Amino acid sequence: MKPPATRHLHIPTSLAEALDAHARYGAAAEYFAGGTWIMRADLREEHDAREYISLAGVDELRDISVSPERVSIGSFATHAAIAAALRAVPDLNALAIASSKSANPAIRNMATIGGNICTTGFAAADLVPALMCLSASVEIASEGQRIQQPIAEFMLNRAQFRGLLTRILVPRQNRVSAHARLPLKKAGDYPAAIVSVSARLADDGSAEEPIIVVGSVEAMARRWSSLEAAVRNKALAGEEIAAIAKHCLGDFSARDGIDAPGWYRTRVLPELVRRAFIDLLSQKAKA
Repeated sequence: MKPPATRHLHIPTSLAEALDAHARYGAAAEYFAGGTWIMRADLREEHDAREYISLAGVDELRDISVSPERVSIGSFATHAAIAAALRAVPDLNALAIASSKSANPAIRNMATIGGNICTTGFAAADLVPALMCLSASVEIASEGQRIQQPIAEFMLNRAQFRGLLTRILVPRQNRVSAHARLPLKKAGDYPAAIVSVSARLADDGSAEEPIIVVGSVEAMARRWSSLEAAVRNKALAGEEIAAIAKHCLGDFSARDGIDAPGWYRTRVLPELVRRAFIDLLSQKAKA
């Protein structure tokens, strides 16, 4: 029998201390935020020795600020805190819904946006497709510097990432957005499939510059480019868009999992697209 892993917890009180600890412990170091993924490490048979670096004492990572130009979210902000902060920010509806519906209330009070983005092997992250459809960027601190890059670019290179994601920056735009998800149980479950959408809606309801992102179907969230092209500048009812989506399902190589087979994940996508576009149109009607 393999002996239990050696694990230590370090609690820095500043960003500089956290970065220094991560550099000092090298490959064994791992940042610890809400811990909702780390607590299942043994169930995933991840038994390597770890030096966990808690971010709980780094106050600057909790801040959420809303301005007319953008929303800035510290990576330690919880899903529940984000949902509350964005309640009055209608153009970021997709992120507000993703934050308020993920997992269950207990997890939403613990899980952080940084953990949702950075956790590799977690295909069903709700916040990632929402952030991608909103053209969000991430700020990364490493070796005395901070850089920004689009979240879609960050996700492609996430496995090699060694810095600390410090902030998520979401631009305010003249767009409406929606987030539709399908869990297999009413609450406390990860979604089998996710569709996040943003678009500028013309007066006739046509979608200008739509961005459609699918999560949980494949190993990583990504844009549904063929569907974006098919619905661009068209005024369509939800049922019509669902029919078009059905013809674009060949874009995906869906993953099988213990929660759902791949064929089921793709089968439900047209319905999720329908729900998301109905939400977009309802927002346009209320504006």
